[in-house]
Amino acid sequence: MQRNSSDISAPFRSVSRRRFIAIAGAVAGTAMLPGGSVAAAPLHRWQGVALGADASIQLAHPDRAAAQRLIDDCVAEVRRLERVFSLYDAGSTLAQLNQNGFVDEPPLELIELLGRAGDISELTGGAFDVTVQPLWARYAEHFAQPDADPAGPNVVDILPLVDWRKVEARPDRVAFAKPGMGMTLNGIAQGFITDRIAVLLKRNGIDQVLVDLGEIRAVGSHPDGRAWQAGINDPERPGKLAGTLDLADRALATSGGYGTVFDQAGRISHLLDPRTGKSAAIERSVSVLAKDATTADALSTAFSLMPDTEINAIAAQLPDIQVYVASGHRLIGKA
Repeated sequence: MQRNSSDISAPFRSVSRRRFIAIAGAVAGTAMLPGGSVAAAPLHRWQGVALGADASIQLAHPDRAAAQRLIDDCVAEVRRLERVFSLYDAGSTLAQLNQNGFVDEPPLELIELLGRAGDISELTGGAFDVTVQPLWARYAEHFAQPDADPAGPNVVDILPLVDWRKVEARPDRVAFAKPGMGMTLNGIAQGFITDRIAVLLKRNGIDQVLVDLGEIRAVGSHPDGRAWQAGINDPERPGKLAGTLDLADRALATSGGYGTVFDQAGRISHLLDPRTGKSAAIERSVSVLAKDATTADALSTAFSLMPDTEINAIAAQLPDIQVYVASGHRLIGKA
């Protein structure tokens, strides 16, 4: 039987956690057009939590009751997908996979997401790998000890368990090839759920939406005619921005080592390289703009573990994305 690594990692979810992206102009209410005229459709807003992160949905709609029904549908869909992808809900499909090493008759969304994850793993040479969970658990176990070596744990025996190619994913079964393997979808599931909510609203005729479920996707523009705006937090200056980006029919995801740290000194980040077991740099974050949040989420995770030369080489193959690195108090565009 597989060991449920989420039992170890759960207490570390909130350790020194800092948000990467700040939404500008996020107050709901009647939107104002340039010149002071009132827009036809006011903004309606939901705030809550999704996959353990602060979340919000903003949509423009002329009817408050209809907007609320749509928001309720969105929240219900978020909760349904959490029961598939959550690492910390013992009853989720993912938790059962980690507990038993397999799951039969998996939800279609899990198969779809693993396919998307495999594509990103292939593209990034394994820098993105959903089977990194045993490595994460080793770090969590290590730093839970009062006399933990500040240099971090020995991970030589764990690295052979981290390999996305050792996951069998069929419509009728998902299974690990080796005992002791585990999976986390935290580097891609938020983006996937964000896309599902954006598509749900678009299918219902809503064409001015900002979905922020840890990753962000904008549909159309802000009701006042401008683009939605997001500020990228400065990794080295809490509460300060390294820069801002406009969003219109685009998705944005940001990953950085400073988001969560294992050690009291704040030197060992939660972003671990599946290929080496090493921690990502604390003082740097990577933002990706893409057409969909799933791609942006996974690529920002992988790029956080890569030098600029490797980021540029991959970004050059993907004309629909833009990459920005926040370092030295600036937001720098790549490739």
